[in-house]
Amino acid sequence: MRYKFTLLVAFFLLLNGCMTQAPIKTVSEVNLKSFMGPWFVIGHIPTFIEKNAFNAIESYELNEDGTIGTTFTFNEGSLTGPIKTYHPKGFVVKGSGNALWGMQFIWPIKAQYKIVYLDQDYQNTIIARDDRDYVWIMSRQKKIDQDTLKNLVKKIEDDGYDINKIRWIEHSN
Repeated sequence: MRYKFTLLVAFFLLLNGCMTQAPIKTVSEVNLKSFMGPWFVIGHIPTFIEKNAFNAIESYELNEDGTIGTTFTFNEGSLTGPIKTYHPKGFVVKGSGNALWGMQFIWPIKAQYKIVYLDQDYQNTIIARDDRDYVWIMSRQKKIDQDTLKNLVKKIEDDGYDINKIRWIEHSN
C-alpha cells in the first residue's frame, strides 16, 4: 500500500512538472473588416526578426479566399535604418470568432496568433501566444496614452507574461 501511495505521489509531481500555463483567452468576436488595415507596433516581446525594429507597422488585408494578407515593415537597427518587409499569411481558425489565427511565414508552419484584447473602436489590440514567448501591443496611432498603455501592460502581465521583456518601439514623427 505504501509503495502504491509513493508511486501515486511521484506520478502527480511528475505530471505537475509537465503542465504548462492555461491557454490565454481570446476576445469573443473580431469583425475582420474592421480589424484590417495598418497597426503600429507599440511594444512587443520580439521574435528574432524584429529584435532591432523601429517604425514597425503590421498591415492586414482580407483576401477573397478568407485568408489574411499581411505586410510587416520596419526599419532595421534605427529610425532611418534599412527597411525590412515580410509577408506572412494569416489563416483564421474556424469557430474562433475570428480571434485565433495561424500565421504562416514558411510553409507548412503556422504560428499561433491570438487576439486577446481589442477595444470596441478597433484602435488598440494585443496579440499573444499560449507559450508566452512573444506578444505585441499595437495601435492605430504611433502613440498610446499612458493610462491605456498601463492597462494593456497589466493585461499582458495578468496573462502570465514577464513584462520586463517588453521592448518599446520608437516611431518617426
